[in-house]
Amino acid sequence: MKIAVAASPEVAIPTLEYLLASEHELSLIISRPDSAVGRGREVTPTAVSSWALKHGIDLYCPNKAVDFDERLKAFDLVITIGYGLLLPEFILAQPKYGFINLHFSLLPKLRGAAPAQRAIIDGLTQTGVTVFKLDAGMDTGPIYVQAEHQIHPNTTAGELLAELAKLGPSVIDQTLTAIENGIDPIPQDHSLASMAAKLSKAEAQINWSESAHQIVNKILGFAPNPGATAKFRGEVLRVTRAQLCEAALPIGRISVANGSVLVGTATSAVELLEVTPAGKKSMRASAWANGARFSDGESIE
Repeated sequence: MKIAVAASPEVAIPTLEYLLASEHELSLIISRPDSAVGRGREVTPTAVSSWALKHGIDLYCPNKAVDFDERLKAFDLVITIGYGLLLPEFILAQPKYGFINLHFSLLPKLRGAAPAQRAIIDGLTQTGVTVFKLDAGMDTGPIYVQAEHQIHPNTTAGELLAELAKLGPSVIDQTLTAIENGIDPIPQDHSLASMAAKLSKAEAQINWSESAHQIVNKILGFAPNPGATAKFRGEVLRVTRAQLCEAALPIGRISVANGSVLVGTATSAVELLEVTPAGKKSMRASAWANGARFSDGESIE
């Protein structure tokens, strides 16, 4: 088949590598326009744009859905992976077999922009990937293939996404075979749907009055970006890795015990493992604590 891929993040690259080596013709990459990133606000291409340029594949970066031309009518299929733009039906109808999407959850659970992050925040122990036919809704189209994946303890959202991305080549291969054999996708049971909304800065703030499990899940689910946040001595502290421990401390009380940095919650304490102080690079929590020199009874907000 003649295939185009609409994608932006690095998690699309394992599937792109598979398609490039397959019998199919990967001849167009669609990605989001270059944008300013980082503290220096340097204009940078997406990970997928960089991959396309490296491999000499035609690259198309429309700003909005209305900017799409009719070039997709020449394709059999378009695969989307974290593209970042909701496309109207007149675009979805252009390729011979329409559009399919690789989504990082077991639909209809966790529809939306942050399924891997929400799976960890919600404390799930299992998730997976789904390939489905795109329609006008938000991850509502019929399903071709799914694959389950166990979420291991202390896994961050970034690590989970990397693990799920490795499932992409297999489920996309199965889907392409199904399409070539005329197999129809199966409608979702919409009554079982749940949503995975994009993470917001407002909800990144850690509430030490919650349980240790809730707090650790939030920290891991927000890592590496945008990072869960706390306030220490009036400055923002990003916390990107933590784990449960059995110690007990008053809510918000911060303490160092045997080299471990502990914070009290509504249940047992949480051990901070990796933090990013304001204006500094990420570091081990123990290194941060050595520099901070906590006072007896000091707390973190």
